[in-house]
Formats: sequence, C-alpha cells, structure tokens
Amino acid sequence: MLRRGQRRGTDMSSTGSTTDDDVRVLFVEDDPAVAHMYRLKLELDGYAVDVAVDGLQAVEMAMGNPPDIIFLDIRLPKMDGLGVLEALRKDERTAQVPVVILSNYSEGELVDRGLRLGALEYLVKSQTTPAHVAGGVPTWIGN
Repeated sequence: MLRRGQRRGTDMSSTGSTTDDDVRVLFVEDDPAVAHMYRLKLELDGYAVDVAVDGLQAVEMAMGNPPDIIFLDIRLPKMDGLGVLEALRKDERTAQVPVVILSNYSEGELVDRGLRLGALEYLVKSQTTPAHVAGGVPTWIGN
C-alpha cells in the first residue's frame, strides 16, 4: 500500500462526524464482476455506491454530483484513470474529492504519477480486499 498522507484541510478532531448513510462513493471500474464485488461490500457497510464503467462516465458523474470519495481504476475505456484524476483536480467541484486508485498495475511511474496528481493512495487490486477498501473509507474521507 502506498500512502500520500492526509488530505489537506481535513480536521480529524471535528465534532461533526459523517455517518455511513451520508457517504456517497463513486466506484470507477470497467470489469462488471470486480465492480459488483466491491459495490456489494461497500453497500453492506452502509455506503451509497454509484459505478462508472469508463473514464468519461466517471468524470460526468463526479462533476454532476460530486461524491464523498472516488475509487478509481487506471486502465479504463474512453479515458484512462490518470486522465480522469487530472480532469477532477482541475475542476473546483471535484478538486478536493478524495481519490483512491485501485488498479492491477503497480509500475512505479504509474504510482508516482497518480500520487502526484492527488490520489490519497494507490492500491494494487491483487493485494487489496473489498473489506480493506470499505474499512478505509472513514480514514480517507477524514473521519
């Protein structure tokens, strides 16, 4: 697991906490079986989950109704994950939305670029479980 650090502007001592029911997740994954597996665990843990199956759909969904957190694959149809992340960071509506990359690709250059573009973490799918992803949501959104 590679970590970039706490999101800027996040106050961990805040008295107002977000419940799972309030948290909206955008899961960006073009493999239906993988998307279903992660969506199921996140929903069982009480999160509202939308799935985007390609990069363009991810950008449209995120900008149309910004989620609380985005899980983003790298290899996607229509626009790759790094292109999605770049577009999200350039738009004021989504510039501060936490993004965690979840990919099968672990090449150093991809990891470095993803973290430089503002991803909180870069997780490798083969080393990550749906339970780990769901369990990390409170930390990644700053609760």
